[in-house]
Amino acid sequence: MPDHPLPLHIVRIKKLKSLLAMIENSIKGGDNYFFRNLFAEEDGKEVDILENGSNSCAAFVSWILLSLELIKHPHATVFGTTSDLLASGWFEIKELKPGAILIWEKRDGAMLEDQKIPKEHMGFYFGNDEAISNDSKGTGFPCRHHVTYNNTRKIEKILWHPALEEDIASQ
Repeated sequence: MPDHPLPLHIVRIKKLKSLLAMIENSIKGGDNYFFRNLFAEEDGKEVDILENGSNSCAAFVSWILLSLELIKHPHATVFGTTSDLLASGWFEIKELKPGAILIWEKRDGAMLEDQKIPKEHMGFYFGNDEAISNDSKGTGFPCRHHVTYNNTRKIEKILWHPALEEDIASQ
């Protein structure tokens, strides 16, 4: 293997600080089109399974966590992301902490236009009773909102990873 052209330094990524910065940066400076589309083939037909941002909450959460090696794979569903979270060392906690994953109660309505699958939703707790998640009902872009949507949507689970705790201990 050739020598690296830059001087090598031993670094440890500060996962919690980086996670919070990525989450906040996702809503800065206007619309974020990164999490709006994911194409697949179904029955020989190409479909956008994120429906131009309408079903993007799990993609938003999982791609950010994947970049920090806090899960194993990217996902397009809350179910798949939650399964990966639990398999990757995330566990349920009772109190909100900045950087925690929030999973809200399921809602009636179709997740996919032609199917009657209850709509699931997930995002990040940011602090001060605020969460950041993909706005699937409105713009299809990540946005900041009240942690319980002003007492209209109950939080079902709060998930936390031990690697985020290491950053708190080192401050």
